[in-house]
Amino acid sequence: MKYTRLTKEQLEELHPEFIRFLASQQIDKNEWDRIKAEKPEVAEQELDVFSDLVWDGVLDKAEWLEHYSKNHIFLFKMDREAMESIIIHAHGAPADFLTEEGLMWLNENIFSNQVQVTRGRKPFGEDRNAEIFSLVRQGATLSDGTLYKQMEDMF
Repeated sequence: MKYTRLTKEQLEELHPEFIRFLASQQIDKNEWDRIKAEKPEVAEQELDVFSDLVWDGVLDKAEWLEHYSKNHIFLFKMDREAMESIIIHAHGAPADFLTEEGLMWLNENIFSNQVQVTRGRKPFGEDRNAEIFSLVRQGATLSDGTLYKQMEDMF
């Protein structure tokens, strides 16, 4: 398995797509029920393959990620070849970027000496999707890039 298996909730949400996936392998409901009962390891493999397909589709389209922690905000912009980042760090500040108050504090203090903003660029290695997935596993979430674009315009 390349990524991680989708959760039960995610699989339920993607139920129609999973049915199409099984149908593409000429597996109907009766066959699927038989596989689950008689060959659970094969059923597990099918779930893993489907999960990897879904993750590949999502990661292929990923353009923006955000990751918030108490004193940092990591913003990522991805193209096909490289990833750019804007990292916002509040050092010695009472701000907690996981709260609305902390984000309001940042808005008022973004140009103060309590906030450091750095930028970077890193080419992707051989597997762009695996690198993006690593960030997701660390807590980054897909975004529409609004904050990244605002920060880019500011600096």
